Amino acid sequence: MDIVIPAITSEFTRYRGMAEKAAARLTWPQLRESLDPETNSIAVIMKHVGGNLRSRWTDPFATDGEKPWRDRDREFVDDFADRAAMMAAWEAGWSALEASLASIADSDLERVLTIRGEPHTLALALARSLSHTAYHCGQIVQTARVLASRAGTAWETLTVPRGGSAEFNRKMGFDPGTGRAPGS
Repeated sequence: MDIVIPAITSEFTRYRGMAEKAAARLTWPQLRESLDPETNSIAVIMKHVGGNLRSRWTDPFATDGEKPWRDRDREFVDDFADRAAMMAAWEAGWSALEASLASIADSDLERVLTIRGEPHTLALALARSLSHTAYHCGQIVQTARVLASRAGTAWETLTVPRGGSAEFNRKMGFDPGTGRAPGS
């Protein structure tokens, strides 16, 4: 029974959902705005994540994870015509990842693939990819929150809100006093 690949898939899906919900709350000009000259806009971060995932997870066992067609430096240039183009770049990466995740099992975790000529087990490559993606999805959410605040837009948290843990636990049916859900 596979447990690792479904868990990793679930986490990728969770971070993708948070990033997409955050981005959906902003206007197209806001998605292209950097917080300062040394940070990337959400559009650029989404382009980079899409490019990274597409490169890493297109034929991962047959080709190096850093594809010759990838131009990583161009991922940090906002040359999108519109929001649809940005989302297409984002989606291309996620499609490659999802196709790979659907084709592997826990029994593959020891298989070796290469990234920039360096051998990695699938387990390591997935851990690195998940942490890299989660890092950037966090940037997207935080940047979106700041940009919404600057624009005077109320922000509804995407996770458990401050001061909302007890209510969240209650809704989940979890009793922190016993450490158990009802009936367990």
